[in-house]
This record gives sequence, structure tokens and C-alpha cells, in this order.
Amino acid sequence: MKVLELFAGVGGFRVGLENADKNFFETKWANQWEPSRKSQDAFEVYDYHFPNSDNINISISEISDNQLANMDADMIVGGFPCQDYSVARSKKNEQGIEGKKGVLFWDIIRATRIIKPKYLILENVDRLLKAPSKQRGRDFAIMLTAFNNLGYSVEWRVINAAEYGRSQRRRRVYFFVYRNDLEFAKKIDEKFELKKDTSDEEKYDDYIFYDGLFATQFPVSTEIVKKRRAHYELDEDIVTISDNFTGTVWNTGVMRHGKYYTVETAPDYKGQCLTLGDVLQEEKEVDEKYYITDPEKLKKFQYLRGPKRIERTSSDGFSYIFSEGGMSPYDDEKLPGRTMLTSEGSVNRSTHLLFRNNRYRLITPIEAERLQDFSDDWTSKKKLSSGEVVQVSDRMRLFFMGNALVTDIVKRIGNFIKDVD
Repeated sequence: MKVLELFAGVGGFRVGLENADKNFFETKWANQWEPSRKSQDAFEVYDYHFPNSDNINISISEISDNQLANMDADMIVGGFPCQDYSVARSKKNEQGIEGKKGVLFWDIIRATRIIKPKYLILENVDRLLKAPSKQRGRDFAIMLTAFNNLGYSVEWRVINAAEYGRSQRRRRVYFFVYRNDLEFAKKIDEKFELKKDTSDEEKYDDYIFYDGLFATQFPVSTEIVKKRRAHYELDEDIVTISDNFTGTVWNTGVMRHGKYYTVETAPDYKGQCLTLGDVLQEEKEVDEKYYITDPEKLKKFQYLRGPKRIERTSSDGFSYIFSEGGMSPYDDEKLPGRTMLTSEGSVNRSTHLLFRNNRYRLITPIEAERLQDFSDDWTSKKKLSSGEVVQVSDRMRLFFMGNALVTDIVKRIGNFIKDVD
């Protein structure tokens, strides 16, 4: 299966798919571009590991339609940026749908329209399902409508990796998008036709709880959380959806033929669970530079992790009290690690702080890689445009992992696609 990886980072989707079956999934094209940085470190790490694919280091918006037309990809994958997806207008001609300028999701739609892949696997932060705050669910409904208009169905699930055995409490929404003319999709339609006398809710319950990708790879309890379920029929016009959407989107759902059905589910995982302690290196392997020896630095960490009530003044002169609950003084190794952010390793509240053998320290880049299910030292080297291979700084390595995904989640998605393709 030929794969195009967009927003590739250091290769999380590719690693996950190749761990599923390196002989089945072949990533032939990859695009990575960091617009805010002069150096393209993530691309250079990717290029170091995967020199034999067509690795493109420009903005996805600068990849021409002709270039995309020459990519006969069976699948497109990528973790795209979370932005405001409100729509400026809808075009009815061959240019397709066009949204707010600079919103990179529309380039995914452009690539889908031109390449017509069988499948897409996409990933984003889970707050996407409730965005924007003043019209919850609108942005996601726009995406569903865009794929529906191109002849695709979408299945989604918010997955906390720690609830399925991995070592990090990282919640992300994953999309499985598939073309409606595939045998896989036709079999779903046939099964629905056999149940034509039952309600849409009953038809979709089977798919969501038993038959779909996420049901088989990431099982959930059949009891709907707080009886939260909803369905909605999408308008074909994206501008209408953008302006008028009033539906609800829960953490699990499926959209087919312009209708979506969504429920709130709870995980039902029976396997072994990893913890933060399971991925930590032996102390003898940890460089002294990761230990906190400065009393002022430790005091700052303790303040940031402690409870607070601070009087603040807004830009318009309004006074208010900012309050924040306290955290444990250091991370519990008996639990999965907290969600890594791109600020990992800096002095802030979100950074992992360990206490071992009566000493405080930060996590190492290798431990960060393990929390995302990458192999040790995956991000330690990069290849410059000159061909020279150089070391990557610890700060950048932690930044990469804060941006990455848990590759084992992608591996399980890949296992399902391999079986149904």
C-alpha cells in the first residue's frame, strides 16, 4: 500500500505503520515544513531515517496540483495543525472547496480530491470536537461535510493511549476516512440494508461497538456514558454548516452518506498497562546534566506545581483572581506519564519531574521517545542538506516528542487496514 505522509514531523505515522507491517505499508512521499523556524530539524531527522522516499521540505500549500496528481497514493496520513476552520466561501467548480486562508486542513482536502486515496488516517487534539467554544462541534462538522462531498465516510474516536496499555496519558482524536466505493464500505451498506427495519441508532451501534476499526482495535464498553448519543444530517453546503451548525459531537462516531451518529464511550481494555516507571532508564545510564542541582530552579518547580490564588488585571482593566490547583511534588512512576508538550524539559508546570534515589531530575530524550513508542535515540541525529549527519540538541529532541504521537496507536490502526484492504 503506497502512503503519502503529510505534516510528517519525525515520522510517527510511518514508524507506526511499518511496525504494523513494513512489507505492506510503503511510504513513498512525505511532507514536513516548520514555518516558524529557519532550521528544519524535524525534516532533517526524517530525511536521516528515510532517505529513499520523496521527502518534500516546503509548505503543503506550495505543493502544486500537478505534483499531487503524480502521487498515486493508496492512503494519506498526517497529524494536522488545529486551527479555526470557519469557511469564507464554497466553490462549485473544479477548484473544489476553499476555506479560510492559511488553514492547512483544506490542503488535505485538496490532496484527497486530486489523489483520490482509498483511505486517510488523521490525528488532532481532542478539543477539535468541541471547537469553537461559541459554536461547539462546528469545525469538526465542516471537516465531515468536506469529506462527504468528496465521496468518503469518516469514523472517529478520542483515544487516551494510557487507557489502551501505553505509557502516556495522551488524548487525541483519530479519524479513519475511507472511500465509499470500496468493498469495505459496500459491505457496511449491505449489513445496514439487512437491518433496514431497525433505527439508524441500532444500525450504528453495531458498527461503533463491534464492527468498526476503533471497536476492534480499541474496545469500549457497550454502555453509553451518561446516555450521551446524538445524530445529525449534514447540509451539503459547507458555508451553511459553518454558519448554522447546532449539533453535538461526542468522543466516538461515524459519518456515512451525509449523516453522522455519535456516542460517548468508555474504554474496555483488558491488557497489560505500562507506567512511567516502566520506560525510565536506569540511573547509572542518566547523564548528570538531567539532575536538578540548582536550589532556585527546584524552588521554581515547586512553586509552579503548587496551588495558587493570584490577583490579576486584564488588558481592559478588569481585576480577577486566577486560581490553580496543586499537583503532586513530582511525577508518580506507578502511573502512565502525563501528556508531553513541546515545552518538555523547560521550567514549567507541564514538565515531567522525577524523584529517584533522593534526587530530582528531568526525563531524558530517550525516555521521551519511549513515552511515544519510538525506538531509543530515534531523534539523536539529523541529515543536513549538504548530506552531513550531525547530532540534535536535547531541547529539540524533547520538542519533537512533544509534537509527536504514540506510534503504537497507529500500529493498531494499520493492523486493521491491512486486514480489510
